[in-house]
This record gives sequence, structure tokens and C-alpha cells, in this order.
Amino acid sequence: MDKSSALEYINQMFPTEASLTGVEPLMQKIQSEIRRVDASILAAVRQQSNSGTKAKEELAAATGAVQELMVKIKEIKTKAEQSETMVQEICRDIKKLDCAKKHITTTITALHRLTMLVSAVEQLQVMAAKRQYKEAAAQLEAVNQLCSHFEAYMDVPKITELRDKFRNIKKILKSHVFADFSSLGTGKETEEPNLLQQLSDACLVVDALEPSVREELVKNFCNKELTSYRQIFEGAELAKLDKTERRYAWIRRRLKTNEEIWKIFPQTWHVDYLLCIQFCKITRAQLVDILNNLKEKPDVGTLLLALQRTLEFEEELASKFGGGTEKSRSKESANDDEEPEEDDEGTDRKRIAEIRNKYQKKDASSDPDAKAKMEKEKQKDLAVPGAGFNFRGIISSCFEAHMTVYVELEEKTLMENLEKLVQEETWETEEGSQTNILSSSMQVFLIIRRSLKRCSALTQSQTLFNLLQVFQRILKAYANRLYNRLPKGGTGIVAAATGTDGQIKTSDKDERMICYIVNTAEYCHKTSGELAENVSNMIDPQFVDKVDMSEVQDEFSAVITKALITLVNGIETKFDAEMLVMTRVPWASLESVGDQSEYVNGISSILSASIPVLGSLLSPTYFQFFLDKLAASLGPRFSQNIYKCKSISETGAQQMLLDTQAVKTILLEIPTLGKQTTATTSYSKFVSREMSKAEALLKVILSPVDSVANTYRALLPEGTLSDFQRVLELKGLKKADQQTILEDFNKHAATTANIRHPTVAPSVALPPVPTPASSSAPASASALAASFSSASSAPAAAFASALTTPLSAYSREDVLTRAAALGRGAATTGFKRFLALTEAAKDKKDGPFRKLFNS
Repeated sequence: MDKSSALEYINQMFPTEASLTGVEPLMQKIQSEIRRVDASILAAVRQQSNSGTKAKEELAAATGAVQELMVKIKEIKTKAEQSETMVQEICRDIKKLDCAKKHITTTITALHRLTMLVSAVEQLQVMAAKRQYKEAAAQLEAVNQLCSHFEAYMDVPKITELRDKFRNIKKILKSHVFADFSSLGTGKETEEPNLLQQLSDACLVVDALEPSVREELVKNFCNKELTSYRQIFEGAELAKLDKTERRYAWIRRRLKTNEEIWKIFPQTWHVDYLLCIQFCKITRAQLVDILNNLKEKPDVGTLLLALQRTLEFEEELASKFGGGTEKSRSKESANDDEEPEEDDEGTDRKRIAEIRNKYQKKDASSDPDAKAKMEKEKQKDLAVPGAGFNFRGIISSCFEAHMTVYVELEEKTLMENLEKLVQEETWETEEGSQTNILSSSMQVFLIIRRSLKRCSALTQSQTLFNLLQVFQRILKAYANRLYNRLPKGGTGIVAAATGTDGQIKTSDKDERMICYIVNTAEYCHKTSGELAENVSNMIDPQFVDKVDMSEVQDEFSAVITKALITLVNGIETKFDAEMLVMTRVPWASLESVGDQSEYVNGISSILSASIPVLGSLLSPTYFQFFLDKLAASLGPRFSQNIYKCKSISETGAQQMLLDTQAVKTILLEIPTLGKQTTATTSYSKFVSREMSKAEALLKVILSPVDSVANTYRALLPEGTLSDFQRVLELKGLKKADQQTILEDFNKHAATTANIRHPTVAPSVALPPVPTPASSSAPASASALAASFSSASSAPAAAFASALTTPLSAYSREDVLTRAAALGRGAATTGFKRFLALTEAAKDKKDGPFRKLFNS
């Protein structure tokens, strides 16, 4: 009924007039329902009133129960306090008795220990007086333990008296021990057989005393032993660099002679270890004075011998006192190629220690006791000889500042060997060689490796880095020798008079040599990087970031670039005669179109003789780069050579167009001729782009005179006015006729310049260039002539429109194609080499690459 109105309800109940008779019964029914609802409401109100009264009564009852519970809790608490007071009164006397017993027990124990301490101190005094070191050592331990119990009673006079007495006894023992050890080494040990045993017992006393006593005793002993060493080798006779080996012989004899006598010292003292450390420090100081006081540069042989003997002595000490886990230096040997090997035993110990530490750390993370144990083991390891001291370099590092003479000698030797290798180089490879690399390059790196081996056996610090810089200079010098060996262009007055200035003439032997130089430079580039990696692995960490052979690699990259450019220029020079023949052909008097011309056959012969050899010697990357350079050079040169002809008739232009197609076919077959077919698709596109300029020029010459200007603008949009005038001359037009066409050409150019907006760049991308037509020549000359005859008879506008489509975006595609050609080389030779190649290409005054960078 919520969504219905009363009117709708009434209409629904009484739809007709006859139904109104039921109004009275319905009203009675509604009244009855109202009364029933009123009664239900009244009953609910009465029930709610009764429920509220009952809830109040229950709440009052609960509050009363809580109050009664609080009263009972207070009563229980009071009774508990009373019970506690009663228990304390009962146990008060028992507690007093317990404290009294504890104090009496402590007093008895203290008095007993005091008696023991007094007795022990008196006995220790007697033992110290009689020098009974063995018994005194045990007694010292007992007294030390007893004294620790009386730390809390230092204010008691008797305890203070006993501690002062004990301190005096220890001083007496120390003085007796030091006095007895002063006789060691004076010969008394042979006269008094019991002296060594007495000194051995005295060591026990020293261990029982403070650690500083042992350190002082060992220091005094070492100073006494080395006093004679200082006196001997500070004299004028032995204070020389060539006497260095005798120093190490002296300490070896000393250690061996006194080996039995020094057994009186406990092994934990490591007397021989500390003695060697002191010896090394004294020796280093004396050698520094000797080297600094030299009036002139030391002799290289003497310096290296002293350094070698020093390294051997340091290695001996490192092996003896726990230095066997590191790589041992290679000793002087006749075999320079022998590599230093890792000590197997030391490696095993190192691996075992690593595994042990790994699991100790794992257990310590969950077990506190294991962690404490691991810390204790760590402290124990630090006490082992050699754990905190490295003998390697303790003496030999003083030679580092004086190794300049050695580096200079190595550089002089390497340079002499380099000059000798270059002089003996035949610039040919051995018959049957698979690498096509000059033997001098391998010999250069062999002598460098031997020099590196010699130096790394002596030092791996600043001297090794200085020697690396020597290697860089040697390799740059070798790169310069390769560069200078390349054929050079003609220079001088005669060359300028004959027109051969700058031209490079190469024979078949020269071309093979250039290929060998390219392969050799590539080998040196790669091996130089490997040399840098080897030096980085052996040099000290602080010099690793400074090891860099990129400059050397750039030098060899420049050699590769220059060699390939020289190779292209040499083949270009071979084309000079054929280009000259092309200009001397009577193109204006040809009567019919025949087979390809003789100069085309000459070009084919030149490429057929050179390309197979170059393809077999050069790698695919460099051969592809060579092809791109050759196509980029020959295409524009062929186009420019057309302008050098005197006059070209329509038949001559058709014959020349046939020759152009033949030259394109020859260029496209070069990869197959060189037996290298990688990336032929991009190369074919590149050749088609380069040769299309010549085709477009010839099509302009074939166009009718009345439409030649429109055709020229359509096919050669970048052409200049002088080139257009030369085209008119090639067509054989007279000066008057040329002037009219040139004026119309200039007017059209001016109108186009006014319409063109110079500041707004085009927002629409250039359309892609359609795939070039097949480069194969027509099946017959007559078919080719017929095709162009029909083209020439067509209307000028249709003819120009048909020729415009393939070259609409030539300039941009040309740049992209050349960049892709260079990118193929960069993908395999590295970005630095790509930069070197492009920089070398930019150095050329003219040619396609110069145009590429200027565009």
C-alpha cells in the first residue's frame, strides 16, 4: 500500500456502482481491525512498564552482593597479614643462626687462604733467592690465584703488606731471569751444561709474570742478536747494494746455527718469527739509505739481482711463517713462459678454513655459546705467526722508487727489438698460413709478454704500471710502422704537372700487403685488449682502474681505416685509364647501340683481377666496408665523368645508359666474385642508389629539348645551373638556344624560391623509396634502344612524371644507406673503431664520405 493511493485502492475495491453494496461490511471489518491493533499496543505498553521495574530490583540486588563480597575480602586480607607476622616471629631466631653460620664459614675459608698465601709467598721468596725457576713458576700461579680472592680486602694492612712483598719478589725474579738470559750467546752455554735447562725453566717464570715481561725479554734478545748485524753491514765494506745477498745469508746462518739453542724458548713465543721481523725492518732502513746515497743511477744488473734475492728471501719467510696460502712468485728460470702455480697445500688449508668459518657462523647465529667459542678461535688465530703480518714487500718495496733505470732499459731493449723485427719483415705471410697476419706482430707481442713476465716476477706495483706505459709506446710505434708502410700518393712538381698529385698506384703485391696490414692491425687491436686484461689481473688493486689500452687500440683502428682507404684509392687509380677512354669515345657520332663499351670491359677486368684476392684475405666486416667505399666512390665518379664528354647524341646516350647498367651489374656481382655474400641486400641497394645519379643524368640528356628543364629539375633536384648548362652542351645545343632555356630555368627557380617558405620545416615524413628496378642489363641492345625511343616520343610531362618517383627522396635515403653500411662494420669492430673509420673518412677533401658529412 506504500506505492498506492487511497483513491486507487477504493477504485480497485469498488470498480462498479453495484459493488457499493459492500461498503458497510468493509467499514465494519476495518473498525474491528483498528480495535484489535489498539488492544495490542496497550498490552505492549503495560508489559514494558513491568519490565523496567523488575530490572531496577535486580540491579539493586547485585549491588548489595558486591558490597558483601568486598567485606569478606578485607577480612581475608587482615587474617593473611596476621599470619605473616606470626611466621616472621617464629623464624626470626632461625635466620640469625643461618647468617652467623655463613659468616663463620667465610671467615674460616679466608683465614685458611690467608695462611696458604703467607706460606706461598715465603716459599716463593726462598725459590727466587735460590733461582729455582721451575718450582717458582708453579708457585707464581698459585700465589696469583690466591691473591685474586683478596681483591675485596685491599684496605686490610696485612693484605697490603703481602701484595707489596709479592710485587717485590716478582721484580727479583725478573731481574734474575734477565741477568741469566744476558749470558746467552756468550759461550757460557757450552761451559755450563745446565744453563740451557735453567733458561728453559726461566721461560716458565716469564710466562707466569705479566705479558709485558715476555715482550721486553724477547725484544732485548732480538736487539742483542742483531747488534752484530748492524755493526757488520753498516761498515763501508758491506754497506753496498751488491752485498745484499750476504745479508740474507747471515740471518739464515744465524737461524740454523742457533736452532738447537733457541729451543729453550716456548713455541708460543715465536722468537725466530719476531727476530726475522726486526731483521727485515733494519735491513729495509739500511737499504733505503744505500739507495738514497748513491751518487749516480744504480747498475740495472746489480739492482735487479738485489731485488731478486730480496724477493726470494721474503718468499722464504712467508712460507716458513704461514704465508703459503698466497700465490708464490715465480723464481728465476730459463723458461720465461712458465706460469706461477698456486700452492696446493696452502689452497687446501684455505678452503678448509673457509668451510669451517662458514659453518661456525651458521651455528653461532642460533647458539650464543658457539658464538663465544668462535670469537675465542678468532683471537687464537690472530696469535699465529704471519696472521697479522705479511713478509711480502717488507724489504723489496724500498726498491720501487729506484726502478726507473730498469723500465728505461726494458724500453730501450723493446724498441731495438721492434726496429729489428720491422727491418726483417718481408711484408708477406708464410705459405699455407691461415691467419694472413704479419709475423712481426706476433713477435712483438712475444717480446712484450716476456718483458711482462720478468717484471711481474719482480714487482706488481708502480714499476709494472710504468712498464705498461712502455708497452703502449711500443705498440703505438709499431702501429706507426704499419701506417708508414702503406703506399703513398704522388707528390712534387712532376706529379702536379702530370695530374697524378695525390693518386695512389698499387700493384697486386701492394694490395695483398695492405690486406696483411689490415689483418695485422686487427690482431694487434684484439691482443692489446687481452694484454690489458692480463695486467689488470696481476697488478696491485690501486692501479687496476688506470690500466687502459684504448689509445693503442685507436691507433690500430686508424691504421685499418687508412689501409682500407688506400686500397680503395689504389683501385680508383686503376680506373683512370678507363675513365679517360670513356671521355674519348665519339658519343655524338654513334650510329647504333651495340654491346657494352671497351672501357666497361676494362673496369670488369680490373675488378676481376683484384676482388677475389681481397675477398680471400679480408674478413667479411672489412671486405663489406671496402665494397661500400668503392661503390660510394665509383658511382659519383662515373656520373662526373659523363660531364667530361664532349657531346652526346641520343644514340650515344642510349649506349652510355647500357654501359651504366653493365657497370652496375659488375658492382653488384663483386660480393659473389669475392666469395663473401653477407649483407648483399643492403649493398645492392647502396650500389643502386649511387649509380642512379648517372642513369638520371643520361635520361635528362635523352629528354626532348622543350622539356629538358622540367626533366632536369625532376630527376636531379640538387643540380646546379652550371651542371644544367653542361647538360645542354652535351645535347649539342647552340649558345642562343641554350640562353633561352637557361633564362626559363632561372625564372622557374626564382619563382620556386619565392613560393617556398624558408622557415617552416616539413611536418610530413618523406615517403619510402620504392624498391629499385632490377640491375641486370637488357637482353639486347635493340630492346633497350626501343624502350627509350618509345619513352622519348611520349609527352614531356608524362615522361618527367614517370622518372620522378624513384628519386623523390634520394638525398635522405642516400645518407641512411651509407650510415647502415658503416654500421655493419661498427657492429663487429666496436664503437671506437667506428669513430676512427668515420674520422679518417672525413679527412678526405672530396669524395662521397666528405659529401656525407657535409650533408
